[in-house]
Amino acid sequence: MLAEDNYLVREGVRRLLETRDDLEVVAACEDLESLMASVEAEGPDVVVTDIRMPPGNRDEGIQAAARLRKSRPQTGVVVLSQFADPEYALALLEQGSERRAYLLKERVNDLDELTAAIREVAAGGSLIDTKVVDALVAARSPRERSPLESLTPREREALTEMARGKNNAAIAKTLVITEQSVEKHIHSIFQKLGLTWQPDVHRRVAAVLVYLSEERR
Repeated sequence: MLAEDNYLVREGVRRLLETRDDLEVVAACEDLESLMASVEAEGPDVVVTDIRMPPGNRDEGIQAAARLRKSRPQTGVVVLSQFADPEYALALLEQGSERRAYLLKERVNDLDELTAAIREVAAGGSLIDTKVVDALVAARSPRERSPLESLTPREREALTEMARGKNNAAIAKTLVITEQSVEKHIHSIFQKLGLTWQPDVHRRVAAVLVYLSEERR
């Protein structure tokens, strides 16, 4: 199900998604309330929603995700936003990162990225745009002994792939290393960042984002 108040964008995304045989767009909505009503009527597996829509044009996409977390926890939500501000992504993950994705709108130009996010949340995972993580790191006040500075280049690469929602096998394939090496890198990352080990990828992504957000303050 799509939710986007701009007619041209909404129809453009709909037509793009309908080119994929395994995806069916069951409805397209233009505001928060019509979205929630359509979800109840159609029961979609995934909602792809703009972050800002009527009635308030503030954070309706995140509001929808929060409401669906309670009413339909098995429904995945992909929030499309023009904002790389990490606060929006963290708000989306506040009630859990399972079945949630936060992508910048520019990713719509790459249908493979959008459909990958849809499939990921449908399967129970999560995905965060790597530019959001970059923004968190860039916005941090410099500190002489920041734990992030202790990460090796390979650990930073692994952290980036984690933010993309990849599991250990996928990270190993991307970095051309063994899964055992990935496990060692991730264990080292969590030790250096002072984070508790979490075996499932969507919780790891959320933990890293929360840590970086706190360091930013």
